[in-house]
Formats: sequence, C-alpha cells, structure tokens
Amino acid sequence: MSTLSESKYQVGVIGVGVMGEALLAGLVSAGFPKAAISFAEKRTERADEIKGKYGATHLELDELLGKSDVVLLVVKPQDLGDLLTNYGAKFKSGALVLSFAAGKNTKFISSHLNPDISVIRVMPNTPTLIGKGMAAISAGPNTSNEQLAFVSGFLEACGKVITVDESLQDAVTAVSGSGPAYIFAFAEEMIAAAIALGLSEEDASTLTIQTIVGAAGMLDESGLTPTKLRENVTSPNGTTAAALAKFSEGQLGDLISKAMKAAKDRSAELA
Repeated sequence: MSTLSESKYQVGVIGVGVMGEALLAGLVSAGFPKAAISFAEKRTERADEIKGKYGATHLELDELLGKSDVVLLVVKPQDLGDLLTNYGAKFKSGALVLSFAAGKNTKFISSHLNPDISVIRVMPNTPTLIGKGMAAISAGPNTSNEQLAFVSGFLEACGKVITVDESLQDAVTAVSGSGPAYIFAFAEEMIAAAIALGLSEEDASTLTIQTIVGAAGMLDESGLTPTKLRENVTSPNGTTAAALAKFSEGQLGDLISKAMKAAKDRSAELA
C-alpha cells in the first residue's frame, strides 16, 4: 500500500457512530480519496449526514464487504460475533480487517474469516474525535509491514500510534482506551469541590478545565517527566504539598492501580 493519497484500495467502514465517524474523518484528513471510502449504516438520516460531511458512499453491508480491500469493524464487542458469523464468508478475498472492538482478539476474528484475510486489532480512544487520539495496534494473522504502515498512516491523522504485542492490548485498554473517562471523572470532582469552596459553577468549570488542558500541554511539550513537573510546582510546606498529602493519605496511587486492573480484567473477559 503506497501513500494514502495515491492508494488504489477501497476502504469500508462498518459502524459510523462517534468513533466510526472519527476514523472516517481521519482517513479523509490523511488524504485518502473520498471516492474510495464506503460505509454501512442502517439509519437513513445518519447515512445522509455522513455522506454530506465526508463524501463517502453509503452501501449495503453485503456490497461493502464484497468490494472493500480494507474493512474497519467499529462495532460493539457484543455485536461482533454475530456480525462475523453472519457475514464472515462475504469478506473480499485477501482483505485487511481492522477491529476496533474492545477485548476481541485477532484469533477470534480470524476464526470467522477465510485464511487469506489479514487482521489487525486496534484500541483507539475518544480524543480521536479532535485529532488528539491515542491508538495501539497489534498485528494478527497474515499481516504485512506494508499493511501496518497503512494503518499507522491514517491513525496518525487522528493522534498518536504505537505498535504493541496483542497480549498487551487489555493493558492498553485500561490505560488509554478507558483513560479519558478517568480524567473526566477527576474533572467532575474538582469542579464539585471548587463549588463547595465558594466558586460559581461557571468559574469552577473554567478554572478546572483550563488547568487540566495546561497541565496536559506541559506533559506533552515540556520534555519533563510527570514526577519532575509535579516537583516543580510543589513548594515545601506549601499549598500544593498540603493537597498532595491528602492524596497520599487517601492512597490515590493504590486506587488508580485497582481501577486500571479492573478495566484490564474486564477487557480480558470480553475476549
């Protein structure tokens, strides 16, 4: 597969919900020809919306599978089995299948497909919607370096990409896949605490959100470790030290560790 703008491949997207649309937008942003992108969607209103925004072609599922060289499976994990059971034989010979379903491994997917079909497992996250996503990809059966490069190419239009052994995908899910929700939950609690301290809801939200945005920017751009950045803002016996002491008393690190293990375990259960 050559550069995305020169690609002769047909790409089909199954599932154009929030994440499916973000990935479709990533393809377009990466320069992939709009005429070579199709999607399957049961809801007419949603199909018309996607066609209008991206110029992609709406097809029935059978037709999409028969013509697509690359298929993006952006469906719920609990729906993937039925889809593969009912349509596994309809995938185009030699196709590349990308699965975005949490917990479902490439062995499970390949067991429903012809042996000449390649499978890559991807764990994205919701910041993909604004071009700041984090995705981890794992090669399954028959996958070539050229196919991995193609996948990395369009995912990089949506954020950052790493390649990991598939045995680590449940851990990736616990870190970056579910991770945005941890930050959102922390923001909720900060806002609530700020309101309890006397700030208005509007001011509490502005202060909290911009603080998180700024801190994330420093993590990304400063080149310093989280530990060093924390130390730089923590004066001995100061206000920050007083707050961090409460985190330690409440065993924040242990709580985060337990939460992420729960996410990893649940991802494994979905396999």
